[in-house]
Amino acid sequence: MPSATEKYMTREFEGRSEQEAISKAVEELQIEREDFDIEILPPKRKGFFKKNVRIKIYYNDGNEENLEENEAPINSDFENQVIEFVTTLIKKMGYEAKVSVNFRKERKLGLNIESDNSSILIGRKGKNLDSIQLLTNVFVGRLDQDQKVIIDSENYRLRHEERIIRMAYKTAEQVKYSGRSRLLEPMNPFERRLVHTALNDFQGIETKSEGDSLYKQIRIIPIK
Repeated sequence: MPSATEKYMTREFEGRSEQEAISKAVEELQIEREDFDIEILPPKRKGFFKKNVRIKIYYNDGNEENLEENEAPINSDFENQVIEFVTTLIKKMGYEAKVSVNFRKERKLGLNIESDNSSILIGRKGKNLDSIQLLTNVFVGRLDQDQKVIIDSENYRLRHEERIIRMAYKTAEQVKYSGRSRLLEPMNPFERRLVHTALNDFQGIETKSEGDSLYKQIRIIPIK
């Protein structure tokens, strides 16, 4: 979330999925997805088990002064070097791809990969995409240690986040009403933070990470 939220407008939206809530925000406010940040809010109950996904979005209010202050500066030379690195890396993997800028934010650059072999480049559970992103950020660290690059393809990351949150809510419901703890599948640090945040205000349960490797599991525990 923005560190200085007073420079941003906030609105709340909800839908049957995170993607639906985001689509409502884009349609109503007429802004692009990359122009706002998202916070997952505790869901509202709808029916016995079903709950709508609620999000709070942070977006710039259109004030030119704020835009100049918060908009990341465009560094064409930096971007070209990063795009060339990713394109070359994919080519060495044996595939052709078009790499373009997806979004620009302060200290963060989003890249998108378009390829006939996107499913392979994404890999099982996004692990190939994560590896490409990791290698790219090692390269980026040599150019500018304050910059971070987020790499996506076919909107995989948003769809993946939505799936994780749905699974977390569903499992939390099961734990709450069964009174028995459950372990989620192994996740990387980003995915675990996503689950902990999404379930932070979920009544009747608590979460904790278990394991020693990078891919730890989250245990959802009922509170008696």
